[in-house]
Amino acid sequence: MKRKKKEKAENSERWLVSYSDFMTLLMVFFVVLYSMSNVNQKKYQQLANSMGSVFSGGATALGIGEDSGASSDDTGELKPLVQTEDEKLQGVEKQVNDVLNELGLEDSVSTSIEERGLVISFNDSIFFDSAKADIKDNMKDKLISVSKVLNKIDNYIRVEGHTDNLPIKDNYFNSNWQLSSVRASNVVELLINYGKISPSRLSAVGYGEYRPISDNDTEEGRAKNRRVDILILNNKFDGTETK
Repeated sequence: MKRKKKEKAENSERWLVSYSDFMTLLMVFFVVLYSMSNVNQKKYQQLANSMGSVFSGGATALGIGEDSGASSDDTGELKPLVQTEDEKLQGVEKQVNDVLNELGLEDSVSTSIEERGLVISFNDSIFFDSAKADIKDNMKDKLISVSKVLNKIDNYIRVEGHTDNLPIKDNYFNSNWQLSSVRASNVVELLINYGKISPSRLSAVGYGEYRPISDNDTEEGRAKNRRVDILILNNKFDGTETK
């Protein structure tokens, strides 16, 4: 008579494998929860404020020559993702001043930020001969160098011509109005033709002697008043420009 084969005993410890897997997953789950609970709330608040500023129209999303992404400084704080208009104009002013210094024009050109925007003020003698409106050949390349900075932004640009109060009347110009207007127009044409700035961003205006920045009773004051200003308009005044 054949003996019955002894049945193999069931493995009663198999449940330990499933239990071990379950405990591992549970541990990972709690690690993730712990990590999420330690997120820097201040950084999230800075991000929320920056995004809110963008959608409210109060800032520019990308700065001049800067990375558009967020990054941390030495303190670990999150830098803003956006740049205000004033900060943008300050960045442009710095770049323009760097170019002017490289060209040796720092004594003949000044920059300032006003409510209406960034003003780059050129003494007329570096651009033009007395009572003339043709731009000097040695200034053309220098003006083109400045235009490279202006091409990095999309602000409107107004070129403004100014004179002193001494009357002018010759074979070319009947008044300081004409002289200042033609000078401004010639600068605009150079910025378009050689600086490659879009004509839709540019305008030219002549003010003659009627917007002085100094006293016309002295030669020193009159010399300051004879100037060409390149105004980079603050974008809050975009509505004043024809689109």
